[in-house]
Amino acid sequence: MKQRSAVLAFLALLSVITYFDRVCISVAGPMIQDDLGLSSKQWGWVLSAFILAYGLFEIPSGAMGDRHGYRLTLMRIVAWWSVFTSLTAVARNYATLVVMRFLFGMGEAGAYPNMAGCIGRWFPPEKRAGAQGVIWSASRIGGALAPWLIVPLIKVMGWRSTFLVCGAIGVVWTLAWYAWYRDHHAPPDEIHEQPAPVVDQSLRDSAAPREPLRSPPTPWARLFRSRQLWIIMAMYQTYAWGIWFFLTWYPTYLVKGRGFTSDEMGHYAALPFLFGAVGNLVGGLLCDRLSRRFGLAFGRRLVGSMCLFAAALLLLATALTIGKWSCIILLAFGFGVMDCMTPAAWSVCTDVGGRWSGAVTGAMNTAGQLGGFLSTVLFGYLVDAYHNYNLPIFVIAGMLATSACLFWQINANKPLLGDLLPTALPSDLTPSE
Repeated sequence: MKQRSAVLAFLALLSVITYFDRVCISVAGPMIQDDLGLSSKQWGWVLSAFILAYGLFEIPSGAMGDRHGYRLTLMRIVAWWSVFTSLTAVARNYATLVVMRFLFGMGEAGAYPNMAGCIGRWFPPEKRAGAQGVIWSASRIGGALAPWLIVPLIKVMGWRSTFLVCGAIGVVWTLAWYAWYRDHHAPPDEIHEQPAPVVDQSLRDSAAPREPLRSPPTPWARLFRSRQLWIIMAMYQTYAWGIWFFLTWYPTYLVKGRGFTSDEMGHYAALPFLFGAVGNLVGGLLCDRLSRRFGLAFGRRLVGSMCLFAAALLLLATALTIGKWSCIILLAFGFGVMDCMTPAAWSVCTDVGGRWSGAVTGAMNTAGQLGGFLSTVLFGYLVDAYHNYNLPIFVIAGMLATSACLFWQINANKPLLGDLLPTALPSDLTPSE
């Protein structure tokens, strides 16, 4: 149990760093745009360059962890993205900034699929949503810290030196992870059944590390013949239109669309992320509780669909309101409610993916990056064409409503490859009478 908690703590810290680095450029966005003379269209492409690369390399990076182990794969991922976070500081024009953000996204691809793979190995099904809730709550804390820390740092150091500091944080985590973590050697679907001494020894025995477990090659053709995988991917693609608004355009939306000053943005931009941190914890615990009470399929569906639909209504209300502060409150609640579904979505992938959890979460997240890429680019084009920052919010609300409908069709009791995965649920996860 102590080792499981330590693994979760490492992953939660990584999640904080991941979103701190992602949101950094969004917070610095108005300053960078002014410094480099970028239009809204150009800034949309700068933001989407990361998303495009992240999506393209998400599946291979997720499968790499399944195949070769999560210790070295996560070390490579974090080291790479930390280097290119720092190198963002050398960008002198639009073209070099796009290249640096693309390379940053290439490096970070696979981070969350590999974290999900670790959760699948270390946690039984009835505790996975709670663990995912901790990881995604930590990511929102990273997003909340970014405005509070980045704005003062930029005032003192300038935006270029600030990116050097952000990159150094990831390097420290990489060294600690490599020194401490060891991949478990039992089959992924059986790890949570291993006696505690085996788990403890596998992590403590750093003096004589053994080779990590290697799974057979990923059966891509069979996975992508599964209708359920395509539904999962479509659900996450439409959901991502919402999350990527907050990760990319949100600070600019407050400053240029709602009339906030840079100082006000620095104070209030963190609010949705704080709501998201709470939402992830509540969503993870609620999802596990409902899954134990009513079964995996209904528990995951209820949390996912209801939260997505509620978030769509809250963003629609945001686009219709004219007040500055009512906008902040509605967006904060919208983000928090939307985040309640995240543990359910990622737990579904481990439920139906089994030993291929990294590949399945990679496929889902790749689809999400497609939605993020489209929404981020379209946002800039709509703003330039209509000079209206609220118009894209209507589109995002419609996508979230679509995602809610798709989530209801997912069956967490149905493995993607039934012959390779256990089909029976643990007794405490069967629906109660």
